[in-house]
Amino acid sequence: MEREPNLLFDPAQGRRNPLVLAILSLIVGAISGLVGAAFRLGLQRADVLRNSIAQWAHGYGAAGFFVVLFGTALAAGVAAWMVARFSPESSGSGIPHVENQLKKKWSGDPARIAPVKFVGGILAIGSGLALGREGPTVHLGASVGQLIARIFRCNENECRALLAAGAGAGLATAFNAPIAGAVFVLEELVGVFDMDVTVATIGASAGAISFARIFLGQAPDLHIALLDFPGFGSVPAYVLLGILLGFLGVLYNRAILSALAFSAKLTMIRVEWRAALVGAGIGALTWFLPGLVGGGDSITQQILSGNAVFATLAAAFLLRFVIGPVSYAARTPGGLFAPLLTVGSQAGLLFGILWCRWFNAPGLQPTEFALVGMAAFFAAIVRAPITGIILIVELTGSSNYFLAMLGATFASATVATLLKDPPIYDSLRGLSD
Repeated sequence: MEREPNLLFDPAQGRRNPLVLAILSLIVGAISGLVGAAFRLGLQRADVLRNSIAQWAHGYGAAGFFVVLFGTALAAGVAAWMVARFSPESSGSGIPHVENQLKKKWSGDPARIAPVKFVGGILAIGSGLALGREGPTVHLGASVGQLIARIFRCNENECRALLAAGAGAGLATAFNAPIAGAVFVLEELVGVFDMDVTVATIGASAGAISFARIFLGQAPDLHIALLDFPGFGSVPAYVLLGILLGFLGVLYNRAILSALAFSAKLTMIRVEWRAALVGAGIGALTWFLPGLVGGGDSITQQILSGNAVFATLAAAFLLRFVIGPVSYAARTPGGLFAPLLTVGSQAGLLFGILWCRWFNAPGLQPTEFALVGMAAFFAAIVRAPITGIILIVELTGSSNYFLAMLGATFASATVATLLKDPPIYDSLRGLSD
């Protein structure tokens, strides 16, 4: 039987037609944007449902408390069971898995990964676990890229480009940040400049945002009051903030790895029961402090609005610093970005309040440090400073603080590197090898 001709091959050039790869990247982006938008809308509905149930349950006293506890435990347990039963690759963020596939070869079935990541992510994050939406959307986008590459029988290089493009489109959709999605692929996932990957990723991010914004809107995800350009004299304050967040980022990385190591030792308890225990703890927290659970977007927005009392802020910071790693150790679908941005904004605001109070710095506002703290903490943990800066600019629509963020991310990434602490995704990828 004669083999069917490959439609992506250009015989005249003896190579694949780059125009076709560009078109496929737009298709990958469009589908990833629609899937990512549906995921985000699902999370919004889950958040509303969780808060409504918690409010309703308070009318029933102790019985209501156990309803919230059981509901959160059940959602987290089912999410972990889905991962263990149908798609082990869907555990956690998914970004380490995508990085492995780009460096080696795709493993796992994207047709199984995608539904588990979608449903499991809504169950886990929607139930209140401190996990980010970007892990699932990156993994979903990469799965879309792999499926499209299979359908059109792409070669290995094109599969790699479309996989990376889908991952970038997923991140772009998660935070309404198309440039950050493309830069993240080059800075973190691929690690080198590759023209095919670059073109495909830009096309996919553009396609994703074009479709996602139909459902999610055009405005940045976070809002902050218009800030004046920082003066040169304020740079030392931001560098000092970056140094402190470099140390804090190392502690956060080690907390995540320690939580995973402790969870792995509990071999006598099935993974879904471990997740249910974490969910029960989050359920108790939901009962008493419902505003401190979940991915953290609402908390970050409050921080950027400056609506925080120092003592309450410090307590919330310590709590979020703990429940982020604990939630990740549940091994349900969910990422790290949104929770770490929350912690970074809290740490930055705490520093800003103290700095402005002690030094009576004219023209400086504590919320400025919260903005810069998000980028610096991201750089210390992920070790992708350019992505961190662009992500915060696109998230908030504030571009006045490039210099401050450059100084802070330079300091935080340098400190974390000098302490010989690997980037978090390198460590997580090593655990999965």
